[in-house]
Amino acid sequence: MSKKPSTVANQVMWNRLISIVEEQAQALVRTAFSTSVREAGDLSAGVYDTHGQMLAQAVTGTPGHVNAMADAVAHFIRRIGRQNMFEGDVYITNDPWEGTGHLHDITMVTPSFHQGVLVGFFACTAHIVDIGGRGFGADAQSVYEEGLYIPIMKFAERGDVDGTLIKIIRGNVREPDQLIGDIYALATCNEIGHRRLIDMMVEFDLATLDDIARFILDHSREATLERINALPKTEATGEMTVDGFDTPITLKVKISIEDDKIISDFTGTSGVDPKGINCPLVYTKAYACYALKVAIAPEIPNNAASLAPFEIIAEENTIVHALHPAPVALRHIVGHFVPDTVFDAFDKIVPGLVPAEGAGCLCNFQMSVRPRTDAPAPSHARRSEVLTFNSGGSGARPNHDGLNATAFPSGVMTMPIEATENAGPVIIWRKELRPDSGGAGKTRGGLGQFMEVGALEGHEFDLQAMFDRGAHPARGRRGGQAGAPTTIAQDDGTAMRVKGKQFVPHGRKVMMAFPGGAGYGDPADRDPNLVKRDLARGYISAQSAAEDYGLSQDDIDAVEAAVKAGDWR
Repeated sequence: MSKKPSTVANQVMWNRLISIVEEQAQALVRTAFSTSVREAGDLSAGVYDTHGQMLAQAVTGTPGHVNAMADAVAHFIRRIGRQNMFEGDVYITNDPWEGTGHLHDITMVTPSFHQGVLVGFFACTAHIVDIGGRGFGADAQSVYEEGLYIPIMKFAERGDVDGTLIKIIRGNVREPDQLIGDIYALATCNEIGHRRLIDMMVEFDLATLDDIARFILDHSREATLERINALPKTEATGEMTVDGFDTPITLKVKISIEDDKIISDFTGTSGVDPKGINCPLVYTKAYACYALKVAIAPEIPNNAASLAPFEIIAEENTIVHALHPAPVALRHIVGHFVPDTVFDAFDKIVPGLVPAEGAGCLCNFQMSVRPRTDAPAPSHARRSEVLTFNSGGSGARPNHDGLNATAFPSGVMTMPIEATENAGPVIIWRKELRPDSGGAGKTRGGLGQFMEVGALEGHEFDLQAMFDRGAHPARGRRGGQAGAPTTIAQDDGTAMRVKGKQFVPHGRKVMMAFPGGAGYGDPADRDPNLVKRDLARGYISAQSAAEDYGLSQDDIDAVEAAVKAGDWR
């Protein structure tokens, strides 16, 4: 009979679980077919107890997946039924309301058995390039148009893969090899997590995870409540208006600090949009919890108990609580603005803690490339779906500049040019930081990017734009200035929309400028040496140095002369 582990042993096992799920995530990165997983890290991985409570999550991944997936495993348990769970099973879904918010995320869950007894679950999620339908974009008017729906079901039972499901998937998507490869990669990474868990249980002579689960959850809950209890018991409101699709949308939230929880109430937020930018509540919860978690308790590991004290309220049929069958393909656009909305309120409760607004949502686009139709196409021309993840600048922090071309809050990485060009017949002509895009302030907002893309000779393409901040750039905080807005056009000057499917003819390029983060504090208070550094690095122009920061012409001339001579340090 195994004895109860000591506190030290429990701490070791807690760390071991975190390392196990990190290995799980890294295995997915190494084996995935889609560039969104391999290069951008748009994934998540976690381990759960037998009740579906998340015990540990991988550091690699995005909070939108992980925090949403925290609720998903309970749905799998309910839908499959414990009596129908066997060793060798693997379960799958892309249900937006019981998974992670849209059809383009595949979630897979694997029960973990030890000595014939169910001891927990492993789960992972990955964003896939294509799921059929209209493609990855905002143009659909219902979820039925957005692609293939896979309900919670068994991908494999007792080790036998459902061949019929594989055939159905392959017959409904544009990139079947990539998708099927990603599904097997997801299943494999869960299996790796399971093996490492069993190794740990054997090492520590565990029959179940009940004791370690109780230790993790109790300590996480206590630590989180301690941080909440240190806050003033008050409430504050915040709001943000962003572009939306055809009409602007407004996010509103009231943050209430109570003895044992923080309530985020989104009452008053805009209603459901006719196009696919709506956000299921599970994804809204994920990012609202994340915002508060990083503000007050960033070092407490993410699990069911450390997330539980954050209560999220939203009215049904609003853009942050969209119900079936609302279109939700680009739910990340609204979801990624939730943290800055929460911060707008939280800054009034605890001043000087949260950053200014940033670019928010990822600056993604997908190219549906095909042989040209305006003239005979060369024999080598082919069809391809190419998805690329990109970022604007993050907002300035109270004591540090914002990060350049860095995705906050998603944490998803920008894809390398080479990986994108290898994925299909596309050329990225330009990809560089955008000077003067970060809002001026005592601390400066992070820079956005310039990007120019086109198709190889003999091809045309449809561009699915997934941008925002075109008419509503990031707002500065405490005297800081706004970041630069998003712009997009073809190289002949043809205007393009920040969202939606748009045709780009043969020989044309798309010219994009991604938004910058906003500044924090009065620009007049910025250290002049930092202004000179930014000018020398090309982050700001001479005009900005003079007009926004008051740098003298003599200082500007001296910096420019030093840079030209190669003497700048």
